[in-house]
Amino acid sequence: MTFLTRLKSTAAAVAIIGLAAQPALADIKIGASLSQTGPASFLGDPEAKTLKMLVDEINAKGGIKGEKVELVMYDDAGDANNARTFATRLVEDDEVVAIIGGTTTGTTMAMVPVAEEAEVPFISLAGAVVIIDPVKKWVFKTPHTDKMACAKIFEDLKARGLTRIGLISGTGGFEMSMREQCLKLAPEYGMEIVADESYGPKDADMTPQLTKIAGVAGLQAVVNPGFGQGPAIVTRNFRQLNIQVPLYQSHGVASKSFIELAGEAAEGVRLPAAALLVADKLPDSDPQKAVVVGYRDAYEKATGSPVSTFGGHAYDAFMILVQAIERAGSAEPVAIRDEIEKTKGYVGTGGIVNMSPEDHMGLDLSAFRMLEIRNGDWTIVE
Repeated sequence: MTFLTRLKSTAAAVAIIGLAAQPALADIKIGASLSQTGPASFLGDPEAKTLKMLVDEINAKGGIKGEKVELVMYDDAGDANNARTFATRLVEDDEVVAIIGGTTTGTTMAMVPVAEEAEVPFISLAGAVVIIDPVKKWVFKTPHTDKMACAKIFEDLKARGLTRIGLISGTGGFEMSMREQCLKLAPEYGMEIVADESYGPKDADMTPQLTKIAGVAGLQAVVNPGFGQGPAIVTRNFRQLNIQVPLYQSHGVASKSFIELAGEAAEGVRLPAAALLVADKLPDSDPQKAVVVGYRDAYEKATGSPVSTFGGHAYDAFMILVQAIERAGSAEPVAIRDEIEKTKGYVGTGGIVNMSPEDHMGLDLSAFRMLEIRNGDWTIVE
């Protein structure tokens, strides 16, 4: 059975870009497993579109040092078992030199053992700190961590004199990880967690949990670690209950789709997010402005869709990988890995990246901007 025949027999294998079209030109093969469909598709779809756009762009300019790039991309639909299967296929059958993906923490963590065992560099697009802490030799990530998001929120709360916090968290991998990080960090920032509620991925009404939280005496703010539709429901229920304290969301909702889903209830919600969301509002002196404006304009021209933070994670992963290959002068996985780890001063959509053997993400809190939703749009509040 040929490779293409096997793919045709696998319903979940949705997209292979460039493989059939230009096999003779494909010299550097990069793999990806993303959640283009399923509950995390609002994350994975812009990631996939970004990778395709960048591969087309780089090949139009002659590739990497004259070698064309081939992208082998699968849709894991947010299923961890699919992600592990596709990661195995990418290293064993497709023989890629590096992998981008793992849209969610769950799919990423399913792919990690495959990359580590095969010794293939793997750049995740998911948020949980557990992906790179502890450091894994072959695993890197581009998004800010959940730990950073908690720290940024707590900094803002502290500046506002608010310390009595209610948590309402989703039960997915990212949400539970961020909840855990918030609980760990709270004492460091002088925060008191006075309520701690959760909701399931299919819950359509969080009124009972929010009613409990609102009933706690002295409540000063509510923080919601979550992504997908859950935070939009929390936000709508929060306003319906007329809870009169600030509501914070995570960077997991940093897309216009959240504002659309939450509607007017989103007014006043704060969240830490990347500069990409406020590209036009950045001062010209901001080192990220040219990058985020350039990516946004290219993405929106290529896709006709508004840009999101999540596509930016794929942009940064691809550019870090390409620059590593260029510096290495080689497409050997070990040489690529070593150069990714040496990434210094990379100005991306997520911030300025400085990696090291001890830090496989390379971002600090300055990479986050605290935003507030006003009049249906993002506003910088710091």
